[in-house]
Amino acid sequence: MRERAYAKINLCLDVVRKRDDGYHELNMVMVPIDFYDVLDMEIADEMSLESNASYLPMTDKNSIIKAINVLREEYGFSENFKIVLKKHIPTQGGLAGGSADAAAAIRLIKRLLNLNMSHSKMIELAKKVGADVPFCCVNKPALVSGIGEHLEPFEFESDFYLLLVKPFRGVSTKLAFEKLDFETAEHPDCLKMMSSLINKDYDGVLTSLGNTLEQPAFKLVPSIEKIKQSCIDLGMDGALMSGSGSTVFALTKNEQLLYEVASEMKANSNFVRITKILCKK
Repeated sequence: MRERAYAKINLCLDVVRKRDDGYHELNMVMVPIDFYDVLDMEIADEMSLESNASYLPMTDKNSIIKAINVLREEYGFSENFKIVLKKHIPTQGGLAGGSADAAAAIRLIKRLLNLNMSHSKMIELAKKVGADVPFCCVNKPALVSGIGEHLEPFEFESDFYLLLVKPFRGVSTKLAFEKLDFETAEHPDCLKMMSSLINKDYDGVLTSLGNTLEQPAFKLVPSIEKIKQSCIDLGMDGALMSGSGSTVFALTKNEQLLYEVASEMKANSNFVRITKILCKK
């Protein structure tokens, strides 16, 4: 059985505060994009994993294995799985590659074992796997809050293209949050971003782009800021780092410009990809 594990970007990310439990309160506008890993799973006598990403372990450090273990603990099943993962989403890119894979595994196991899992139960279990996993389970544009577990999906039509550019270095999410200085941090308006998307206000989308975590990420990996500025200098309408980085996405409605900038960015980047927001009804 096969499932696509779609990447995401954060069009707006506001780190509101650090909570007493050590986690951070967030407000975000997250959207799935038409770029994905492919996960195949079938019931087997023993657990096995095949992947073009040879670095993935068969432990809870692998989000797929962690998702299986969380579901196994909840439902008590004894089945094992043959797992085949074709990885395309880069690691430490702010694109939720690991979370997307875990969410795809949850959806597959639900179908393979005919689990009686409600939507609210799926979100509850996904949260135990990782902060972005609830969103990746839903796979729809959403206003996201809390530590990622509160989702308010909404619909809109996207008429612009995205260019993803990732430098050679990634960013540790843990370090990005540790280095965040709340006194000087930017706090973008995520409600304005959502409203702009719904109302097809492209200029509003561009002016609402913001990410509190850019500040520490630029210090950790200076090439992120250079890539963002290069995209703007080359004519893209707006650019922002996704999540905790290190991938930058840039927006344009001009398809010819999109390919020209993509070609230019390939010379000094680890990863370049043209895509669009996935606006599923």
